Amino acid sequence: MSEPVTLVPFDLLERFMTDAFRRLGLSDADAAVSADVLITADKQGIDTHGVSRFKSIYVDRIVSGQVDPRAVPEFVRRGPSTAVIDGHNGMGQVISKKAMSAAMEMARDTGVGMVAVKNSNHYGIAGYYVSMAASEGLIGITGTNARPSVAPTFGSEPMLGTNPLAFGIPTDEDFPFVLDCATSASQRGKIEVAARTGRPVPDGWAVDSRGNDVHDAAALLKGLNAGTASLLPLGGQGETTGGHKGYGYATVVEILSSALAGGAFLSGLAGSSEDGKPSPLGLGHFFIAIDVAAFRDPASFRRHAGDILRELRASARAPGRDRIFTAGEKEYIAWLERKERGVSMDAPLCGEFRKVRDELKLTGFRFPFDT
Repeated sequence: MSEPVTLVPFDLLERFMTDAFRRLGLSDADAAVSADVLITADKQGIDTHGVSRFKSIYVDRIVSGQVDPRAVPEFVRRGPSTAVIDGHNGMGQVISKKAMSAAMEMARDTGVGMVAVKNSNHYGIAGYYVSMAASEGLIGITGTNARPSVAPTFGSEPMLGTNPLAFGIPTDEDFPFVLDCATSASQRGKIEVAARTGRPVPDGWAVDSRGNDVHDAAALLKGLNAGTASLLPLGGQGETTGGHKGYGYATVVEILSSALAGGAFLSGLAGSSEDGKPSPLGLGHFFIAIDVAAFRDPASFRRHAGDILRELRASARAPGRDRIFTAGEKEYIAWLERKERGVSMDAPLCGEFRKVRDELKLTGFRFPFDT
């Protein structure tokens, strides 16, 4: 039996989150950016990174002092096609939109632009930033490190983050090619959803310190925080099913997200001090923009990219499967299905929004789940 949910309009949730961020100290512009990144995840069906993380990842961290809502990102190094930004522990979405915008501007001038970021925070869905580039005819690439939760191949201690890597490529279709994937078998957001809804964690996602599969999502979250459990890299345990490949890609993202800007890495991203109190995470990101026009006619490129995707989708299907998808297609379909419906919110998530409303005294908002 499925859990009861309440449908809440996108615009209502976006306005509420924007006002809540303002109340917590963000400027009008920064609050709007932060809310937009979150609601975009839900619009695209990425429920693990949207409103479900509004309170726990953003509101609570601002309140605890882990995130400075008034921080102003600063360029500390800048050249014709490269830059470094110090986020000064501000909102990851605000810092990251500024960074990708700068990379895009440099790409238009020189063909390629790259920005490295340090002292940032969780930036939401990586696909948001590469979509910024793809929507303007550029190729976008981004990655970020994260709190330690993934064990290296043949290891039993959480060392790497889920370290997503994303690509956005313009096409001649109604949607760009957008690949946004963690370099782990799963990511913390899915574990959080499983814990909230009481669902088990599948085999191959996470292990305890002895290498045994962990199926209890709530226990897994506690184990990740305590360092007694780990998520597995993409490909799973060992090398037989390619776990070393996910581990390798995660390490690439870690290096590019920290070493270029001189930021924190691995255990330095735990987000807690020696006495166990919350402390700034100091995450790092990187953003790359490539101007297709520096290589060939943009319209020809978009048509060429679209032809590749269409040929893939038209290829022979496996038994019992009636459709092949390409990256970005499911998110586009989700938007078409959801735009009139809104976000499906379960009871625990509705409770989180009520709590934020009450604590911040945003009494002007009423939600469908209030009735």
